[in-house]
Amino acid sequence: MLTVAPEIEVLVRFGRALADPIRCRILLALREAPAYPADLADALGVSRTRLSNHLACLRDCGLVVTVPDGRRTRYELADERLGHALDDLRTAVVAVESDRTCAEADDKGCC
Repeated sequence: MLTVAPEIEVLVRFGRALADPIRCRILLALREAPAYPADLADALGVSRTRLSNHLACLRDCGLVVTVPDGRRTRYELADERLGHALDDLRTAVVAVESDRTCAEADDKGCC
């Protein structure tokens, strides 16, 4: 049974998904169009096994869904608004001064 996650949990899941560059690349690719795992692995230059693990994480986070297509399975963003959110995040981050980092970046692992 599907349930709606609390606001904080949603942000934590989204943050977890964005914490890995490969998962970010997958989300950006799926923002452009749904794709099959083999095609994504080739486009991103990662092994199918590694891609499968990242897709499982993104599924568990509720950000991507599978769509049966004959004998194949296609992946797409769970909600088209995620594509807009990714664009908003990218432009917001681009607007941050590039020479600024958290004062505690080394200690806390942020920025």
